[in-house]
Amino acid sequence: MKKKSISLLICMLFVASILAACGAKTGNEATPAAPAPAATDKPKELQKVTVQMDGAAVPYYAPMYVAKEQGFFKEQGLDVDFVYADAASIVKNVAADNVQFGFPNADAVITAKSQGIPVKVVHTTYQRGLGATIFKKNKGITSPKDLKGKTVAVTSFGSPNYIQLQVMLEKNGMNIKDVNTKIVGTGAIVNALVSDEVDAITFSMLRTVELKNSGVDVDEIRSDDFLPSFGNVVIASDKYLSSNKNTVIAFNKALNQSLDYIIKGNAKAAIDMSIKKYATSSEGKQEITEKIFNDVFIPYLWQSDLTKKDGYGAADMARWQASIDTQKTFDTIKTSFKAEDLVVTNLK
Repeated sequence: MKKKSISLLICMLFVASILAACGAKTGNEATPAAPAPAATDKPKELQKVTVQMDGAAVPYYAPMYVAKEQGFFKEQGLDVDFVYADAASIVKNVAADNVQFGFPNADAVITAKSQGIPVKVVHTTYQRGLGATIFKKNKGITSPKDLKGKTVAVTSFGSPNYIQLQVMLEKNGMNIKDVNTKIVGTGAIVNALVSDEVDAITFSMLRTVELKNSGVDVDEIRSDDFLPSFGNVVIASDKYLSSNKNTVIAFNKALNQSLDYIIKGNAKAAIDMSIKKYATSSEGKQEITEKIFNDVFIPYLWQSDLTKKDGYGAADMARWQASIDTQKTFDTIKTSFKAEDLVVTNLK
């Protein structure tokens, strides 16, 4: 009996050693956890916003179009749509939050603010205005004083260009009565100069480049040398800026990336894309548009000494105040205000 017990014990020990050698697990050993299912990265949901731009689709809005097509808006979490209207309507739509952003002419924004419309300039995209007095070189005009007794066309007595003409004359010891002012519509004013119906026109400096390119020997006196002004600027409503500050910052960052892309050697690509996808009515005008970019937009409108220091879209508050005060002086607006009430600086 004793031998049988010893034999049984030996057998049990033998079996246990075999099981141990084979790596058998006891019920107390922890079972490795099953691998976690691979995480699926959901695409980042983009915030949809709309920007309403002045007039119609033109290649000069390339910074907006490039920001979308190059993915700069998307990188900032934005899905941006473009719509168009006149400047006064843009300001009203932005103030009513019908659209999140506007890109109107600054003069319309100043007028709206003087009427109590709650909007803010969040990006001074055009550092200067487009106004210029343009004339043929054979008219004997080399300075504002040479305009005395000449016939100068403007599109209306209420236009910013008419104010620019008056300021230029006054800063040169004259007044509007020293010239013969003629009203000519937007569609006919350039031809009035070409056909010698008038001696000069106070209009857009873009026409200077176009006329030179077509063989007309013209020169210009830029209005901004006498009256600080601005072209298109980005605006948002007071309410939207207050509740969506980060979205506004993101929009500006994307726009700045786009400006940098165009300025640093990609103007032609930006123009070609803008005309092909957005401003199709400008087909065939790529060459002159590129010249306008290189002569006017890149060195003069989008950049200044201030932007080189503070970045694209920076606001020169003294220039803004001068523009506001001049509109009040010439009764274009009834109520003046501080530039700080309209223009946001250091938006970060």
